[in-house]
Amino acid sequence: MIWDETLYAGAAAFYARGRLPYAPGLPAALADLLALDGRGRLLDVGCGPGTLALSLAPLFGETVGVDADGEMIAVASRRAAELGVRARWIRARAEELPAGLGTFTAATFGQSFHWMERDLVAAAVHGLLRDGGAFVHVSDLKGESLARSGLPHPHPPYEALGELVRAYLGPVRRAGRGLLPQGTPDGEGAVLTRAGFSGPARRVVPGGEVVPRSADDVLAWVFSLSRSTPHLFGDRREDFERDVRRLLRDVSPSGRFAEPQPSTEIFVWHRTAGSFRASSK
Repeated sequence: MIWDETLYAGAAAFYARGRLPYAPGLPAALADLLALDGRGRLLDVGCGPGTLALSLAPLFGETVGVDADGEMIAVASRRAAELGVRARWIRARAEELPAGLGTFTAATFGQSFHWMERDLVAAAVHGLLRDGGAFVHVSDLKGESLARSGLPHPHPPYEALGELVRAYLGPVRRAGRGLLPQGTPDGEGAVLTRAGFSGPARRVVPGGEVVPRSADDVLAWVFSLSRSTPHLFGDRREDFERDVRRLLRDVSPSGRFAEPQPSTEIFVWHRTAGSFRASSK
């Protein structure tokens, strides 16, 4: 895909609040999978507001986060300062990773790889990893069935919110200035094999804890999505926000919601010594 700088325009302020965190066992699982010892270097590609980098930084001696969105980088830097996490943040497209970064133990992608020119990025990352280094894809577990009964508050009405977004923006999924009629691409395994990676090793980290959510949290979730970032609504944003809040009040007059935390899925691909590196051309 060709990067569109409006893809997440205006979403950075809502992202950390709106998105559910990854399963709490993620750092321990990754430390086990990669035999981490607190040294090494982490490159988080498409780091957004630092969601992965900030949680994984204690596992490494140095952490570098890269994102093409300047607002995301600013939020990541501010959150790192608030949490006392030392990390370096670079605004750059993954396809144009700057020279001089050195080599890394691991490169992580938190549900970001599908937005990139994947063959180009896979080849670039291959060249930045040391022998045995890991390309790590982290995401919510797809297709997981999470119970909605027995929650202390109503579950957020995600299906109805999706219908409301489509009523405002049309039936075809929006993405920045473009449309995604077929969704985002799959076939990640073939891309990484071409780039010279072997694997993957897969690990599922259980979620399941009940997460309390406010109406503001749910609205932030809507505005954190590429298909419903604030700028897409133009001068109808206030109308849309009012309709979202009305919908949420109808479902939960108290403004309180709850939902199970999804499990986290990790795929690890290794750069083997002397492996073939795909051309970036």
